[in-house]
Amino acid sequence: MIFKHIKTTTLLSSIMLASAAFSAAGQELADTAGYRKFRFGSYGDIVASFKDYGINRFQKEGSTKEHRATIAIPEFSVGFDYKFTPKWILSAEIEIEAGGTGVAVELEGNENGEYETDVEKGGEVALEQLHITRLIIPEFNVRIGHQVLPVGSANAFHEPLFFFGTVCPENQTMLMPSTWHETGLSVFGTFGRGYGVFDYQAMIVAGLNANGFDRDTWIASGKQGFFETDNFTCPGYAARLDWRGVPGLRTGVSFYYCPNTGANSDKSQTYSSYGKIPVEIFSWDAEYSNRYLTARADLTYGHVGNSSAVNDRNGRLPGASPYSRLTPVAKNVLSYGAEFGFNFGNVFNIAGCPKFMPFGRYEYCNPQKVVEKPYVADKRLEVSKWVVGLDWFALPNLIVKADYSMRQIGTSKVFGKGIYNSENEFSISVAYIGWFFKH
Repeated sequence: MIFKHIKTTTLLSSIMLASAAFSAAGQELADTAGYRKFRFGSYGDIVASFKDYGINRFQKEGSTKEHRATIAIPEFSVGFDYKFTPKWILSAEIEIEAGGTGVAVELEGNENGEYETDVEKGGEVALEQLHITRLIIPEFNVRIGHQVLPVGSANAFHEPLFFFGTVCPENQTMLMPSTWHETGLSVFGTFGRGYGVFDYQAMIVAGLNANGFDRDTWIASGKQGFFETDNFTCPGYAARLDWRGVPGLRTGVSFYYCPNTGANSDKSQTYSSYGKIPVEIFSWDAEYSNRYLTARADLTYGHVGNSSAVNDRNGRLPGASPYSRLTPVAKNVLSYGAEFGFNFGNVFNIAGCPKFMPFGRYEYCNPQKVVEKPYVADKRLEVSKWVVGLDWFALPNLIVKADYSMRQIGTSKVFGKGIYNSENEFSISVAYIGWFFKH
């Protein structure tokens, strides 16, 4: 499970030199020796943000200029591993987002005794992982159950200690489900030696549902989960390959393919007359770390086949359906980003200096890069963004973060301003991760 990526025996080796432990497949094999029978852990964060823009970007000039603030618990996760034997391992993780979710049913005395249902919380409680792993040999192992898809760095390595700043980079979370977890079968392992060390994962899981594709987040809301069962009519296929042949460096590619997301719709006839609706996603990411600096970069490209059919049908989904029905859904999307941080004390050779890491990040995301005619892309969804901030490692497992982000709307310029109002915010957060009990 995802907690396996962190080591708590050293202060920054697990964070700054995470490239050697970044791959889920390779690290998992090494980390099973860290406990004999059972372990329990958790991670989470708290974020407060101060913003200078309103809640509706889709106005003539973009978001109105106003001052507001928010505070939230983006995620709190608990998980455990249990070894039936050294080779058979049960893992589970439950994630609570934004304080959880809940409803209350009331009997209204002032409304003729009618029943009324109120939403009490707007978050989510989700089973993020529940799977059984069979370790066979380092090169080949098998896992079945509910598991995280390692497509893009935000899914493969999404814990709050594994990215700079208060929130996961926007360009990595806008286009795909985050965190993306599905039920299915996977194989994984590590092979090679010296400069030729590779980690890999390959999966067959429940595919995306085209009902959820929309204008703002592309296929991200196509992840199934509204109902007790997921449609498996057309499975999705995911794969990841990481190279770790140079100390401190990890680079990897990941891929997702679902031949016909329309076949997984709530009602089988929704897209039956339109033909297949395939989805392909390609992602590359890399990290280099040493005792002085950490640098990361990523790129994601996505394609929806027959997107004109999706737009025609999704705009006419029933009003009672749980989907946004916002169109157009793009044919092609693009995002990329890079970030750089340095260990202040080590760079300047300051003995006893607290572990401060100033950083900067640039990211670009366009969920409507190419839109099929007769539809027209909305430029207000195109975002070019700078983030600068400071991470303080107060403890090996505890980090305090602060950052300032400058989001430019409607432009691909690295430096420059679009025709719409910019969106700026200052945020602070506290995050932790750790194993609390091992046996």
